[in-house]
Parts: sequence; C-alpha cells; structure tokens
Amino acid sequence: MRDWLRSILLPAEGTSYAGSVDSLFFFLFYMGVFFFLLIAGLLTYFLIRYRRRGPDDRTPYIVKNHKLEVVWTLIPLSLVIFIFFWGFHTYMDAAVSPGDAMEIRVTARKWVWEFEYPNGIRSLNELHVPLNKPVKLLMTSEDVIHSFYVPTFRIKQDVLPNTYTQLWFTAKEPGMHRLFCAEYCGTSHSDMLGRIFVDDEKTYNEWLETGGDEGKDMPLAEFGAMLFKSRGCNTCHTIDGTRGEGPSFRGVFGSQVKLQDGSTVLADENYIRESILRPQAKIVAGYQPIMPTFEGMLREREINALVEFIKAQR
Repeated sequence: MRDWLRSILLPAEGTSYAGSVDSLFFFLFYMGVFFFLLIAGLLTYFLIRYRRRGPDDRTPYIVKNHKLEVVWTLIPLSLVIFIFFWGFHTYMDAAVSPGDAMEIRVTARKWVWEFEYPNGIRSLNELHVPLNKPVKLLMTSEDVIHSFYVPTFRIKQDVLPNTYTQLWFTAKEPGMHRLFCAEYCGTSHSDMLGRIFVDDEKTYNEWLETGGDEGKDMPLAEFGAMLFKSRGCNTCHTIDGTRGEGPSFRGVFGSQVKLQDGSTVLADENYIRESILRPQAKIVAGYQPIMPTFEGMLREREINALVEFIKAQR
C-alpha cells in the first residue's frame, strides 16, 4: 500500500535519509486521513441522528462535559508533541554529519552550481558522489540566496552569501538524480539545474582521474553544444541573437566587438578563450561584469569545444 502511494505522491528514495522523511510524511498523511474520515463521519451521523423532526423539537440544554473536553485536548496535544520530537530527531539526522563523511564544497552563483572535490577537481552543474558513502556538502553563495534541493534525496538547504551552510547524505541508489534551486534568484532561476551522479567506487575514482572523458567521441562543436547547456552558459547567453544577461553568441565570431572602455577587439579564438577563462579582462559595452571565471574548471578539450561551438553560431 505504501509503495503504491509513494509512487504517486513521492519520487523514489535516493538516500538512507529519505526513508526517515517518508515515514514521517506517511504518518502525517494517514493521521490526516483518519481524522478527516472520523470528523466527516461523526458530522454525517449527527446530522442524521439529531436532525429536527418536527416543529416542537428543541436542542437539549447541555452545559458542559469535562471528560470530553479533557479527551479532545489531550489526544491532539499528545500527537503534536509526538510529531515534534519525531520531526526534530529526523531534522538532527540531516543536520549532523558523520565524522568520516567526505566533504565537497559547493559554490552557488547566478545561475550555476560549482562543486570542488577533496583532490581539487572542480565541476559545474554535475556532482559525482560514491555509492553508500556519507558525503558532506559545505555550501556558500557568491551573490544572492539560493537553495540546494534534491527531491529524490529529500534534502533542501538554503545557500547563503558570506556564510556557510551544510547538509549531508548517503546515496543508496545508483544513477542520476536531479538538482534544483528552490529559492528565486533572478531571471534565470528556473534554469539553475544540476545533476547528481551516484557511482560505484570504481566509476567514481575513474571520474576523479579523467572527468569521465565526457564527449570524447563527439565532434568539438557538438560537444560544445552539450557543454553550452550542462555548464550553464545558456542561462546568460543566447544563440539566436536575442539579448540576455550576457552577449548573444549569434554572429559574434569574426566580428568587431565594442568594449566598455570604448575600444574594439576582434572576436577571434584568443578573444573567446580569454572571455571564458578571464571574463573581466574585456567587458562588452552595455553589459555588466557578472560572468565568473571558468579557469581551472574546464579541461582543455572542453574549452576548445566551446570555442568551436561559438564559432559555429553564424
């Protein structure tokens, strides 16, 4: 019965913590159903049993009933106290990480998730974690409030500027899980998406060494099109000529780009590469210097792929 309901009401349980959250959820759900049916049933019974049957019917004069008042006060109070301690215990399970948890740093910014692993490797919008091992996320924001939300993990935590927040989990289901920002953070809030890959130990270690060799068999321009979305470039840039938070890529390659200081520069391969790795070096006229650096976060082939993708936007 619960599995059937869960498939309708909730996504699959992706962590050990998800089971605790679901147990509390279903307790509240069944309790709500029970009291709804009880109250609706009693109401229906009283409407029929004590309906007025004639012009001389009168409601009996009932002053009070102490036993009934005590019962309907103590039962809800006991349930509320029970739910509070259950919920607090479940919250503490998520708030206090095990001492042996692997720590991954998370930096949120408009509109990208950046992950830094213990060995210094960084990735954008894609988090890789080992199966059945506790992982602690130490999170901060570079701009506004974001919220790290993974429905299948049953975890959600605000990510704040100038401070650290944290959460932890032990993933028990291999595969890919969706990451969302659950706090409105600007015009491209709904595009601030990520993916969490739960890998077995061998696959995880290989990914740390090679980055998974993503797109190794794809042409550079095609690989760049994939990176354009997965690395969050599409949250600020367009390819159809419309204005975004950043300049459109449409027809930019080979053109003269006017800069904020009044000078112009030829948009060749070197300019595009510099704009990816050191975006504050040359600011395009009419745009704010809001683009973060991607230096150290993209491998050489990824940079080349993005350059080829932008060159193809004629």
